[in-house]
Amino acid sequence: MSIIEVTLPKMGESISEATVINWMVKEGDFVEQDQTLLEVATDKVDSEVPAPTTGVITEILVQANEVVQVGSLIAKIEASQAEVGAAKPLKKAKPQTPNETPKPKLPKQPKKLKTASSDAATYTVPKNTNAFYSPLVEKIAKEYHISYEELRRIPVSGSNGRLRKSDIFNYIEAGRPAQFAQSIEQDANHFQVPDLKFDKGKGSIVAMDRMRQLIADHMVFSKHTSPHVTAYVEADLTEMVTWRNANKEAFFKKHNQKLTFTPLFIEAVTKAIKDFPMINSSLDGKNIIVKDDINIGMATALPSGNLIVPVVKNADTKNLTQLAENVNELALKARDNKLNHEDTSGSTFTISNVGTFGSLMGTPIINQPEVAILATGIIKKRAEVIEYPEGDKIEIRQMMYLSLSFDHRVVDGFLAGSFLRRIADNLENFEKPTF
Repeated sequence: MSIIEVTLPKMGESISEATVINWMVKEGDFVEQDQTLLEVATDKVDSEVPAPTTGVITEILVQANEVVQVGSLIAKIEASQAEVGAAKPLKKAKPQTPNETPKPKLPKQPKKLKTASSDAATYTVPKNTNAFYSPLVEKIAKEYHISYEELRRIPVSGSNGRLRKSDIFNYIEAGRPAQFAQSIEQDANHFQVPDLKFDKGKGSIVAMDRMRQLIADHMVFSKHTSPHVTAYVEADLTEMVTWRNANKEAFFKKHNQKLTFTPLFIEAVTKAIKDFPMINSSLDGKNIIVKDDINIGMATALPSGNLIVPVVKNADTKNLTQLAENVNELALKARDNKLNHEDTSGSTFTISNVGTFGSLMGTPIINQPEVAILATGIIKKRAEVIEYPEGDKIEIRQMMYLSLSFDHRVVDGFLAGSFLRRIADNLENFEKPTF
C-alpha cells in the first residue's frame, strides 16, 4: 500500500488557480482510477478532477468554495490493489440543481444592493493616507475592480492604519457605498452624485448563477477599461451565399462537416488581420503587444443562455475544411457543455454573430484584453442599386451589416474603418474555394 498525493492539475496556460465547487466523494470512500473526485471552476469553464489511481480517500485537504493554486495538494489516496476487487465503486453524488449556485470564497455583493447613487450622496469619508496594501487585499481589489482611490475611502481597523482583509470584505458585502462618494477634502461646490430613488418594481427574484456573475463582471470591467467606439459597414454577400447554398451538401458528403457561414467569416477576418496586424493586439500599460498568432474567438450561446467564447487557434494557417471542422467541433462541445480551458483561452480577436438571433446589427463589448470585436448581422435580401457600364440596375442582393467595436486607446478611426472595410471587401470579392 502507498499514499498517492492528488494535486490540482494544470487546466490551461493562463489558469493559475481554481475554486472548488463541490466534492463528489468523502474521506473513507473507495474510488476507481479516473473517477471524478471533485468539480472546480475557473473564470472560463467548470472542470472535473479525476482520481489518479484506484484506492481509498484518506484525507481531503481543501473544502468547497476554497480557491486553490494549480499544483497544490488537495487530497490523499491510499492505493491498494487488494481493495480493488473487494470494494464496490462509489455511486456518483447527486448533482446540483439549477437553483443551487456554489458560493465563491471571495464574497459577492448581496442580491439586494443599495443604489450606489443614494449611498454615495451620504457616504463621505476622509482619504486614508496609508499607501501600503497587502498582496491579499490587492488581489481582492483586482477581483472586484476596486481602484486604489476607492481603497483609500474604506474605513480601516488594522494597526497603524492598515487595511485588513476583513475591512474590504465588510465593505464589499455592504455594497461598496463609497464607490462614487466624494471625499470631504473636495470642494463643496464639486459635483455630487444625485440621490436618486429608483423604483425597481415587484416580481420574481432570479439569482445569477456563477457564470452569469462572471459575465457581468467582465462586461462592466471591459466598459470601464476600454473607451469603446463602434464603426459600421454593409457588405453584399450575394456571391458567397449563392456558392455556399450550392455547395453545402457536396461539402458535407465529402468531409462529413456542415458548412456554415462562420468559417467563411473567419477566413475573411484573418486575411484582413494580416493586412492590419495592429488590430490583433492588446495593451500592457504603455506598451502595445502585437500578437504573433491569429486566434479567433467565436462568441457562442450555451444551453443555459450564458455566453462563452471558444477559440479557433491559428486560424490563418487553416483552409476552409479545417476551419469548418474546428468551428463545428467547438460549437458541439459548447452545446454539450464540454468545453475545456484550452478551448476557451488565447483568443486575439473575437467575432459575435448577432445575425444568428435575427439582429440586423449589434454593438458588442470588447472581449478583454483584445482591442476590437466584430459583430455580423443577419443576411437579408434587399433591393439594391447596382452600377454597370451600361447604367444602373435594381437587383435583389444578399446584404449584411458589420460593426466593429474598438478600443480607442489603441485603435483610431482610420485603422478601424480600413480594417472593417477590408473585411467587407473580402466577403464581397469572395474567392470560391476548392474542397
